[in-house]
Amino acid sequence: MLEAIRNRRSIRKYLDKPVPAEKIEMLLKSAMQAPSAMNKQPWEFVVSQNREVMDHIPKIHPYAQMVASAGAVIIVCGNRDIQDEIGYIVEDCSAAIQNILIEAVNLQLGAVWLGVYPRAERMKEIASLFNLPEHIVPIGIVSIGIPGETKAFENRFNKSKIHQDTW
Repeated sequence: MLEAIRNRRSIRKYLDKPVPAEKIEMLLKSAMQAPSAMNKQPWEFVVSQNREVMDHIPKIHPYAQMVASAGAVIIVCGNRDIQDEIGYIVEDCSAAIQNILIEAVNLQLGAVWLGVYPRAERMKEIASLFNLPEHIVPIGIVSIGIPGETKAFENRFNKSKIHQDTW
């Protein structure tokens, strides 16, 4: 098993240091390697390191308090002009988010996934904050920073969740 997958944990505390641009680019390159339905790749990304903008996110999202100390956020969005089926957009963007989270571990960054879709009010306010066009759907936010905490491996393997051939 890849160590980055085993060691991926939601990191909500960050050091007061910027996230280097080359690491953000690596996160985005990994995101865009995700699988997508019919290979449509409907994802779009808004990256922000603007403190004023980032400080507004916790006012919109009740579980985004860690953004106040994050070095960057990536808003992962789906483009309805590329993929009109919202279910596929959610799946494709979720795969991209998971790739970001795994790559963050590889780059020794901390990250946490904050859900936006399907909460209508969050979607509306995030779309407004980041000036998203109408055909762009905000799916999730990834808060990123230099880790200010470490978390031990947690074994989540559960054989009772496995069903062979039939339920």
